[in-house]
Amino acid sequence: MEQPIGVFDSGVGGLTVLRELARVLPGEGFLYLGDTARVPYGTKSRETVTRYSIEVANHLITRHDIKMLVVACNTASSLALPALRKIYKIPVVGMVDPCVRRVASLAKKETIGVIGTAGTIRSGAYEQALRQAVPKARVTARACPLLVSLAEEGWAEKPVTRAVIAEYLSTFREAPPDALILGCTHYPVLKKPIAEFLGDRTVLIDSGEEAARVVDTLVSESGMKRGGCAPEIRFVVTDDPEHFARVGEMFFGRRMDSVERVTL
Repeated sequence: MEQPIGVFDSGVGGLTVLRELARVLPGEGFLYLGDTARVPYGTKSRETVTRYSIEVANHLITRHDIKMLVVACNTASSLALPALRKIYKIPVVGMVDPCVRRVASLAKKETIGVIGTAGTIRSGAYEQALRQAVPKARVTARACPLLVSLAEEGWAEKPVTRAVIAEYLSTFREAPPDALILGCTHYPVLKKPIAEFLGDRTVLIDSGEEAARVVDTLVSESGMKRGGCAPEIRFVVTDDPEHFARVGEMFFGRRMDSVERVTL
């Protein structure tokens, strides 16, 4: 199937997911939509996030004929995924289930940490899924909203970032968890300082890496894998393409030569 895979986020964070998708599936075409006019989603209600997500999905499906939707936003995955899967017939992949599946596969999983935006943590989506997949695990969730701004500033190596990480993760200082789910797509940019604070015994779960594995399996097993055509990656946003391109290159890991502005 030659249609692109649609990927959406409220802003630039989902580009860490797109980066992994493009690495794992180099023959696929992708269309990334950043809803930058309404970022952030992490502070908004379930009803608002669900409405925004449906509007984005409608745009990608009706105007661009995508064959699969990847919700590269942990907040939207936590709050809007059931509605999206109920409305649309194409496969919809979120961030929560792939991460939880990875945790369940670990040999040691007695203690699990989850960090994310206020909306993601408030939803309890990760905790609920972990209770079903690894019922004996002790789960500790913490909202870490400042990490989003620090990631977008490119301050992974700054002392202020290490200080903020130490404050947010102080719960884990004495007893680092067996695994920590990076429940926001901005956080992989800060993976190094987070890993250094927690130490080697904690496995960091990157939602982009895990979602890419799931998408790879889906397109391979469903007969949707693209073949023959040169793949294309397009970027569209709902506001300020220049800012998106400038900040987004740090998340995507390569230049984005063209970013279009669209109205939903």
